[in-house]
Amino acid sequence: MQAIDVIRKALVMSDQGFCAIVSDMKDAALMTSTPGAKGGDGNHTLWNVGHQAFIEGFIHHAITGKPHALADWAGLFGTGTVSDPDGSKYPSFDDVLAKYKAMRARSLGLLDELGQEALDRKPAIVPPGFEDAMSNIGNTFLLCTLHQMVHYGQIADCRRVAGRKPLF
Repeated sequence: MQAIDVIRKALVMSDQGFCAIVSDMKDAALMTSTPGAKGGDGNHTLWNVGHQAFIEGFIHHAITGKPHALADWAGLFGTGTVSDPDGSKYPSFDDVLAKYKAMRARSLGLLDELGQEALDRKPAIVPPGFEDAMSNIGNTFLLCTLHQMVHYGQIADCRRVAGRKPLF
C-alpha cells in the first residue's frame, strides 16, 4: 500500500462519517454543543459544517498557492470565529453542506492530480505554527481529516443536545 492510498482512505472515511452525522441535523442546525458549559456554549452544527468547508478550501489554497475558493466565508467560518445563534447570518444548511461536499470532492481530485510523488513536497503556503503538521503535502491532507474528526466530535455533542441517538 502506498501513502496516497492511506490518505485517500482517510479522506473518504472521514467524509462518510461526517456526512452521516450531519445528515439529520438540518432541523437542529443551530443547536449548540454543551450549552451552559463552564467554557461557554459550543459551536452549532451549521458552523461546524461551514468551518469544515472553509478549512477544506484552505487546504487547497495551502497546497497549491491558488486563491482560497471560500475566502468570502472567513468572517463566518474561518479559524477563530465562533457560531452565532442568528441563523440569518449564514447561508442555508443545504448550501453549506453542498459546499462542503464539493470541497471534499475537490480535495480527492487534487490528491489524484498530484499523485504519490507530490506527497513529500512542501505545500505552497504554510501558516506560522503549522510547520510540523503541514511539513509536506501528505501531512497537510491528513491534517484535514484529523481536523474534521475534532469537529465530528462537536457535532456528536450537538446531536446529543438535540435528542438524536448516536449513529453507532
